[in-house]
Amino acid sequence: MDATDYKVRLEIFEGPLDLLLYLIKKDEVDIQAISIERITRQYLDYINTFKLLNIDLASEFIVMAANLMYLKSRTLLPRVDQPPEAEAEEDDPRWDLIRQLIEYKKFKDAAGFLTLRAIEQEGRFAHQPDAPPPTTNEPAPLAEVSIFDLIRAFQNVLKRFEESHDFGDIIDDRFTVSDKIDFLLDQFAPGEIKSFDNLFQSASTKAEVIVTFLALLELMKLNQFLVRQSSLLGTIAIERRTHNAIAELHAFSDPALTDE
Repeated sequence: MDATDYKVRLEIFEGPLDLLLYLIKKDEVDIQAISIERITRQYLDYINTFKLLNIDLASEFIVMAANLMYLKSRTLLPRVDQPPEAEAEEDDPRWDLIRQLIEYKKFKDAAGFLTLRAIEQEGRFAHQPDAPPPTTNEPAPLAEVSIFDLIRAFQNVLKRFEESHDFGDIIDDRFTVSDKIDFLLDQFAPGEIKSFDNLFQSASTKAEVIVTFLALLELMKLNQFLVRQSSLLGTIAIERRTHNAIAELHAFSDPALTDE
């Protein structure tokens, strides 16, 4: 099983509006000041990377891509050449998308606030609390690091690799995802932490970079590795868990779980 026939079943709970908000936050611009041309290009870069990794995408991502390209085309047209259905709309073709993003951000912020209030309420029952557990430096779990951050880090690695390597030589490197899972487990002692970029230092081809990243995603799904960031959009570090989960690794060999 190599990178071409490996299908990633990654549970992406974020949708296309989450990706757009992520791109806006990354560029540190106001929602109402977004550039349709820039955000469309960045959005399509992410979609193309998902396709490169053979990651299943919800149809909503493709619909949003089509909508962004339509809005981009409208921004390039003079007012007199706008389509008939746009005559009654605002002068700025971005406005409908901006409204969606503002309302969605309000919803997300409200949901986050309610979650925090629920956590606070859990500690307000009149009972004798148990002794607090000892404090640890347990890193944030994968669910707290956006998949978009992981894809951004992978894009940066792939770009640097393509700039620094000559693809004139043909190298036969039929690495499989299983090979790279074994490789990554050998590279990490239990509890050891390495930078995300460090995982790809020995890669000699673009295909090997891709397969290594797929193996990393699989190990994260199997709860073998933790991923954390020191700050928003910061450097990503990978840590191997210390517990023994051999039974979970055996699940990777089940074709029903990994293959089409």
